[in-house]
Amino acid sequence: MAENNMDKPKNKSFANTASRISAIASSVMDLHVRIALQEVDREKRRLISGGIFIAIGGILLLLVLICIHIIFYLSLRNYNNWQTEYNLLIIICVDLFLAGFSLKLGGKLAKGPYLPQTLEGLGKTTKAVLGKK
Repeated sequence: MAENNMDKPKNKSFANTASRISAIASSVMDLHVRIALQEVDREKRRLISGGIFIAIGGILLLLVLICIHIIFYLSLRNYNNWQTEYNLLIIICVDLFLAGFSLKLGGKLAKGPYLPQTLEGLGKTTKAVLGKK
């Protein structure tokens, strides 16, 4: 009988210790989940903001490129006596090279491990902005 009384305090202390460890582990996991969710929200906001600014910059860059093309064409026309088609062909070749380089570089920079939640959030936001359901 004395042995049974001695085993009970050991079992209680083991149960208390196990429940404390379980509570600490649960608390730590809960904290990590909250931090991960905050990271997803921050990442989503950063990507959306970046996309908006890239779109604005792209539109402005398009206007600047049109002006540069006009100036480049006028300079080529004044510099040489070639036909209009040849001057435009030079501009097209330069544009083709720059476009290929930009697409190659952009493709490498856009690669990245995105969280599925981030991609899902971006998809929902894009659909909301475009008015699709």
